Amino acid sequence: MYYLIETTLRQCTAEECHSGKTQYVAILTPEEWRKERDSFEMGIDMDLDINKVYNTKAEVNYDSVTGTFALPVRQDMSAEYRKFVFALDEKGIVFIDHGDNVRRIIEPIIRTKKWRFPSLERFIYDFLEQIIDEDLAVLEKYERELDEVDQDIDNDREADLKKVNEIRGNLRDLRTHYDHLIDMAQEFEEDENEFFDPENTRYFRLFSNRVSRLFDIVSALLDYTLQIRDTYSSKLDVKQNHIMTILTVVTAIFMPLTLIAGWYGMNFKYMPELNSVFGYPVVIIVSLLIAVGSLIYFKIKKWL
Repeated sequence: MYYLIETTLRQCTAEECHSGKTQYVAILTPEEWRKERDSFEMGIDMDLDINKVYNTKAEVNYDSVTGTFALPVRQDMSAEYRKFVFALDEKGIVFIDHGDNVRRIIEPIIRTKKWRFPSLERFIYDFLEQIIDEDLAVLEKYERELDEVDQDIDNDREADLKKVNEIRGNLRDLRTHYDHLIDMAQEFEEDENEFFDPENTRYFRLFSNRVSRLFDIVSALLDYTLQIRDTYSSKLDVKQNHIMTILTVVTAIFMPLTLIAGWYGMNFKYMPELNSVFGYPVVIIVSLLIAVGSLIYFKIKKWL
């Protein structure tokens, strides 16, 4: 598929694309790229292999800028990344994609964008903006979910730490992705090959600033996940300490009672209490006094 960057992104033929009158956008499959790459005159000797895409980056070559995109799926961060590669020069940009990843990003641009001053730089800016278009809503959703877990911990309800760990993993992936996007935007802004209009490189700076803000939000949310885990651990420690305190108090109360039971359980022949009418009631009263006295003492010391 071929497009010309005019007031809108207009679909065109390959001949119009190669005419050189207007900057273009081309979306090709790997097979189409191998057949037609010489017609783009970008001087690329290497083969842009989608199977070797591992992250998002841009590399400056002698006659072109090439790079790769590896985009996490926001709805399911555990899914395989959407991958494609690109090559660009001052005449336009070519995307090599074996699926419909690029097309889905470009479709909203075709429907909604109308440029007063069309340019390749503006198209790239809008393309990059589409990649992060819904990210703020995704991060807000993560924040709400973390708030719910935090409230569950504060209210002594069962907390879903598995969800916290899952969100933390997703946030780490997004932070790495944003870091790569910032590097790419800075590479475009530097414009080593002077493919771009110097005045238009501000678009890449705007994009870099926006991604930097998303990066900061993700970093803050990652700190929040650590805070939630620390709060949960503290609550757990408090509960365990309370249980240990109760067990210690119970043990302290029953130790003298156990001593009495063991002492009088020996049944020696000349133990006077065995033949006393009041021996049994006295032992009961003494045991109760010990138990009540211990409880009062622990209450005064605020151990209960």
